[in-house]
Amino acid sequence: MADLTCACGSKAIYTRKHEGNSYCASCFKDQFEKRVKRTIRENGLIGKNEVIVVGLSGGKDSSVSLVLMKKIFGERPDIRIIAVSIDEGIEHYRDKSLEVTKKLTRKLGVDHYIVRFKSNLGSSIDDVMAAKAQGENKNLNSCTFCGVFRRYLLNRAARELGATKVCTGHNMDDEAQAVLINYLKGDLKRLARMGPKPALKSNDKFIPRIKPLRDLPEKEVALYALITKAGNYWGECPYVSGIRFEVRDFLNDVESKHSGTKFSFLRTFDAMLPVLRESASKSGLSEITECENCGEPCSGDVCKACELLDKLDVNIAKQKMLLQELVR
Repeated sequence: MADLTCACGSKAIYTRKHEGNSYCASCFKDQFEKRVKRTIRENGLIGKNEVIVVGLSGGKDSSVSLVLMKKIFGERPDIRIIAVSIDEGIEHYRDKSLEVTKKLTRKLGVDHYIVRFKSNLGSSIDDVMAAKAQGENKNLNSCTFCGVFRRYLLNRAARELGATKVCTGHNMDDEAQAVLINYLKGDLKRLARMGPKPALKSNDKFIPRIKPLRDLPEKEVALYALITKAGNYWGECPYVSGIRFEVRDFLNDVESKHSGTKFSFLRTFDAMLPVLRESASKSGLSEITECENCGEPCSGDVCKACELLDKLDVNIAKQKMLLQELVR
């Protein structure tokens, strides 16, 4: 089989099957960055005088997001970029990825904060899973606990840092999986909150989230990370579980047989999103209130973080929630 050739005449390293176009490393990098810029521009993700907090785990998606935010907006005097990493307390996993985040932020010249589960919530993920192994909270899913508190602490840290936007590394695969999971669960509230720029009712304590990688598949994000040597950790969390991985495998299987399925699936959802949001708004599902326990933004009387901490017998109202020291 003959080698594929890029439009520029160089040897191609990647082909977008649903487009039928092949790219060399240089052209792929340029095309990738153009698509990110288009996502930002078409959705109005970033404006003037912004403080952008990038949720930095050290994985390929968040590392690429930080690299691109710095590359696209790093010279803008009216825009400040800050990285915040959440340390869930997973030995031999998060400690390794945090070393990567420290090196990357130093290389880019970006201020970096680390917020730890243990010091802020009283329990690390390792603590929770050890208790579960001993028969406590048997029905508590590690990914649920982790996801709720990562979002909780990231929003709090971003607010304390004066952020106007929180940038996450969600790619097309992440979004397609989330859409299907919430559809299967019948969760209209979460579906209505999705999209590149969630349309939620205003609450000063909630920092809007943006997803500049949302229109790019995971494999392209990984390739961009390799080409640019973004510097990321490739390890996988030892506690991964839940329906997301079954949905991931299902979508990957369909995509392998019918190229472009994920893209079409997400575009169809985006077309339906205005109707979903209107329905959620009329029923009051999109309204953001404040938790009666901790005062953080939520969609009910008590936030998910407080509900989970109650199961762990931790009174969040008595916890001293402090932003951790700046990492240089």
